[in-house]
Amino acid sequence: MSFEINGKLIEKFETQNVTASFKKREFVIEKIENTGGREFTEVIKFQLSQDRCDLIDPYQINDDIKIHFNIKGRKWEKDGRVSYFTNLEAWRIEKASTAVQEEIPPQHSMDDIPPETVEDDLPF
Repeated sequence: MSFEINGKLIEKFETQNVTASFKKREFVIEKIENTGGREFTEVIKFQLSQDRCDLIDPYQINDDIKIHFNIKGRKWEKDGRVSYFTNLEAWRIEKASTAVQEEIPPQHSMDDIPPETVEDDLPF
């Protein structure tokens, strides 16, 4: 399942070679929401992997971006201990839309039409 979120880029890290066949890169956004007259700030870390590590390169700190991502979860066991990890795996990044929405034209009713243009010749 795919998700998307907008936020301000506040941190981007260098690519890490985790193993000989796996590399990742992390970045962080700030998401501000106003709910019930209160402002809440969330700081959310995302991960890019393999050939997607350079997707964040064109963006600068403080840019408003839109991230398309998947939620990935893993179970890890070592020495009888079980841990669970959740990653937000980004697969597409784009500039957040700053375009102003076009104004919706007003709806017209029969009252708005001049009487001389309304036909009285109804088919029933």
